[in-house]
This record gives sequence, C-alpha cells and structure tokens, in this order.
Amino acid sequence: MSKIDYHRQTVIVTGASSGLGAEFARQLARRGANLVLVARRADRLESLAAELTRAHDVTVTAIARDLGLPDAGRTLRAELESRGIYATGLVNNAGFGTNDAFTDEDPDRLQSMIALNVSALVDLSRAYIDPLTAADTGVLINTASLLGFQPIPYMGVYAATKAFVLSFTESLWEEAHGTNLRVLAVCPGAMQTEFFDVAGNQSADLGTKRATPEQVVTIALDTLDRRSAPPSVVTNSRSLVLLGKLLSRRAMVRLMGWMARRSHTQPTAPANS
Repeated sequence: MSKIDYHRQTVIVTGASSGLGAEFARQLARRGANLVLVARRADRLESLAAELTRAHDVTVTAIARDLGLPDAGRTLRAELESRGIYATGLVNNAGFGTNDAFTDEDPDRLQSMIALNVSALVDLSRAYIDPLTAADTGVLINTASLLGFQPIPYMGVYAATKAFVLSFTESLWEEAHGTNLRVLAVCPGAMQTEFFDVAGNQSADLGTKRATPEQVVTIALDTLDRRSAPPSVVTNSRSLVLLGKLLSRRAMVRLMGWMARRSHTQPTAPANS
C-alpha cells in the first residue's frame, strides 16, 4: 500500500472541539485533507475551523451536534450530502468516561456514555462504510483505548465500551481486506487531555505517564500509512497490554482493582501533568 494522499480526502472528525479530536483535525489539515468537524461546542469548532483554514488553505466545515442522540450517523450523512459534502474518511473520536464505583454511578450518565462511545460510533461507521469503501482510498479510524484490553474496576462501563470499539474495529479491518478502505483502532493510554476532568478524577490514569495528543495522532496516521498496517495500534503504555497476556484474568482484574483503589486515595494532580 502507498501512503495516503490526504489532498484527495474529506475527513469527518468527531469530538473535534478539544484534545485528541482537535489534534487529529490539525494533523489531517497539515497533510492536506478537507475536514468536517463535529462536536457539541460550536464556539470551539468555529475557532478551530478558522485556524485550520488560514494555516493550511483547506475547506473546514463545523457542525455543532450531540452525537449521543439516535440515528446520529445517518442524520449527519444526510445533512452533509444535502450540502454537497461527500466524506471519504471518518475519525470516530467522540467519547467520554467516568471514574467511580458502579453503585455510585448516575444511570443517566452511563446511558449517555454508552450512546456516545458505542451506539453513535456504530451508527456513523454503518452510515459511511459504503462510500468509504467505494472511495479511491477510504479511511476509518476509531478511537478505542488501552483500557479496552482488560477489565478496569471503577471505570468498568467505560473500559467495556472501549473493548467493544476495539473488537468491532478489528472485525471491520478484516472485512475490508481486499478493498481500498483502511481501518484502524487507535488505543491510547493516558493522555494530556480533558478526559480526566470529565471523568472527575485526575488520578484515574493509574499513575501511568501521559502522552500528548500530538504523539498519539502521529503514531496513528503513520501506522495507517504502513505497507501492511495492523488492525489496531497501542500508542503508549504498551507494557500494560503485555502484562495482561502474562497474567491470568483473575490476577489481572485484581491488579487493576488494586491500582484503581489507590488512585481514589491519591491527591488530585493538575489537569496536564
């Protein structure tokens, strides 16, 4: 496979108002892609769209939308195509997590998490799988997580949503074999983003070193350009995945539980430590 010519791409990036999504937008624009930025915060999207248009002379469309609502993907595709925007790439990055004992979680918050992390991602992928496959070179990137490789007590629902994303995306990778569609699940460890603010615990990184969004996106896009790209890539803290292969399931979940309980007793760290 040759490197992707992003000058011929129009890529949708969800969760683009900050963090990893904003960095995907910046690096894709730098490589020449036209963009559709989707998130709830219109002011941030408009600001980023203006920045990228000035810096890279690309077309950037900002769509303020709550993707946690039903039929998110089909509704978005219909709106974009009514405006003459036909995507050849999709980065499903929108999502959030919480960090608490399951008995203390807000049921509505959990439903919102599943709707955004899982349902919206599936609906967007299904809405665009055909045009992405038909493109000269289609791109589908789904943001999973290092936490998708093992159960994580006190983040059980979030970790389970990311396990779903990982399994789902790797399945699509195989289904896309022999086509022009490139599929990748990106599995970051802890990052310097707003994730821990939303989760409500700066120590939810379990003491691991946080990567920058720039590092994670660079690895993801470089991986997609490889001659024989894998179905998924772990961008940082790979030792945790290796540990999960060496320990029994019982031992691993006990270890994760011990680490998670310790994180709840540690002082809160600055947001970008």
